[in-house]
Amino acid sequence: MGRYSRLHEIRRMDPARDYAEILRLISQYEFPWDYRQGVSVAFLRDYGVPRISVLLDRTQEFERAGQKRFDDTVLIGYEMAADGFDSERGRAAARHLNRIHGKYSIPDEDFRYVLATTVVGPKRWIDRFGWRPLCAQEVQALVEAGRKMASLMGIEGAPDTYEGFEALLDSYEERMFAYDPANRRVANATFRVIASWYPRPFRPLVARFSLALLDEPLLTALGFRPQPRWAQASASAALRLRARCVRRLPARPGRFPSRPQPRSYPFGWRLDDLGPHWARNRPLEPLPDERGGASRPRAGEPGSGGRTPAPGPRRRARNS
Repeated sequence: MGRYSRLHEIRRMDPARDYAEILRLISQYEFPWDYRQGVSVAFLRDYGVPRISVLLDRTQEFERAGQKRFDDTVLIGYEMAADGFDSERGRAAARHLNRIHGKYSIPDEDFRYVLATTVVGPKRWIDRFGWRPLCAQEVQALVEAGRKMASLMGIEGAPDTYEGFEALLDSYEERMFAYDPANRRVANATFRVIASWYPRPFRPLVARFSLALLDEPLLTALGFRPQPRWAQASASAALRLRARCVRRLPARPGRFPSRPQPRSYPFGWRLDDLGPHWARNRPLEPLPDERGGASRPRAGEPGSGGRTPAPGPRRRARNS
């Protein structure tokens, strides 16, 4: 398979119909590492919003079990998309995610913003540091996947274009980014998790490298000083050098998709393992299209904690 063979294949696809398959090719074959970095930076942006970070800080999940919290975020997204968002596996993951969020009163605009980060974040990273930029079909597939997640989660008002998601993200951050001590605490806990993946002597360098890739408004909101120009230039140059090397490598073989390798679950995971321990004790609710298209119930509202039909059989997910 040639280096650009999958790109030619993707360009022949219809993103409105084939968005799940295009997303699979992006995240498991074309840009597996870059896609994960884009999503990771996207979630860091959430910490720049005090209303979000205060809630995350209050749960203490990052402080008590930061690696598990990080892995769970990746794995729930993977479970939703692995077999297609409309598969029973994908819909079960969406019900589980809604069960976790249902405990909290979260404004719709915060949900829309977090959703926008998962669309805009990967594109911005890949266009900047990937071995090639995303094509139009890939960008629209990210949009369609974001809109599908909005539908499954009962989030109203999701944009229907990439430009709409980008405008939503930028305008929200302009209004909502502000420093709060909770921002710094949650960000520090996350950076500790990332640094722990590397040998101890390299951890300060990893932390500086990570901070050097973040923009000044986000750094200010998180309570960090902008990194020196040499650090920013060195980090960007290193990633662009990596991109040039990856461009010269053969395409990833079809029999070797990139899949999550979560440190918290070395022997595999089940859906109920993901998220806070209390989540499995909360009842599952039908998805919006399973209850006649109603929007997502808010915490404390009727339908946010009542009995529901029993979920399908529990299955073992593998991280192979």
